[in-house]
Amino acid sequence: MTHDGKKLTGLVAATFTPLTPKGEVNLSVIGQYIDFLVEKQGVRKIFVNGTTGESLSLSVDERKQLAEAWCQKGKGKLEDVIVHVGCSSLKDSQELARHAVEAGADGIAVISPTFFKPPNAVLALDVVEGIEKVIPSFRGLKFSGSDLLDFGQCVSCSPGHWTHLYGMDEQLLAALAMGADGAVGSTYNYMGSTMNKVLCAFDKGDLEQARKLQFQMQEIILFAIKQGFNLAMNKQLMSEMSGISLGPPRLPLIPCDVTKAQVVVQKMYSVLGEQQ
Repeated sequence: MTHDGKKLTGLVAATFTPLTPKGEVNLSVIGQYIDFLVEKQGVRKIFVNGTTGESLSLSVDERKQLAEAWCQKGKGKLEDVIVHVGCSSLKDSQELARHAVEAGADGIAVISPTFFKPPNAVLALDVVEGIEKVIPSFRGLKFSGSDLLDFGQCVSCSPGHWTHLYGMDEQLLAALAMGADGAVGSTYNYMGSTMNKVLCAFDKGDLEQARKLQFQMQEIILFAIKQGFNLAMNKQLMSEMSGISLGPPRLPLIPCDVTKAQVVVQKMYSVLGEQQ
């Protein structure tokens, strides 16, 4: 749920961070990026500075600049801008959370610090149980795992005003059947129009059409995996599909072989036709 009390639903694109060829943040293309999402993909909600946005490779100041730019340039065009503020340093997370409010974000998201890990795997259900007593403003979770038992119990045991967003694009339909309100994902940057059709078909009860589209998306992802699908390729796919130069990933990630990305783009068009 966003700060205005509206429940967050539908597709949310996890945005890539545009960089110059030398790896510096490039704010100049964000307006163009937003127009592509809205006009070509039908996606009006974004998740900024997450894993897809290479947030842990960015400085606190860079993350602030990006949050401000996405919020400012999205006014009147985007419905929701969610800013991820998770860091290895809790103090940095607190600073970014305060800044997100000032920048005009509709909500924030946070992942726990990733360097010092708990000794055991923790179920999301155990994390969110009773969490509103500690965090009164807590309004839901982004679940990016394949454990639909855990996800289903989160949906089943949570208050009705919480939002449950699913984070594995290739199996969104299964999560919708378990009660997902929507999804956050990187492929929605350039396959949003197709996945919006999955949501629409599911809402209408047309499971045959929803499965057909989800299977097509899975075929593309499996093909991309065989070509070495990772964040660098993902970012290059967005550049190829949108015509916007998003630059390379930041080190330690290595740039994608452009030829391989172009092969995946051709596969996308062969499977989806003119849907994109």
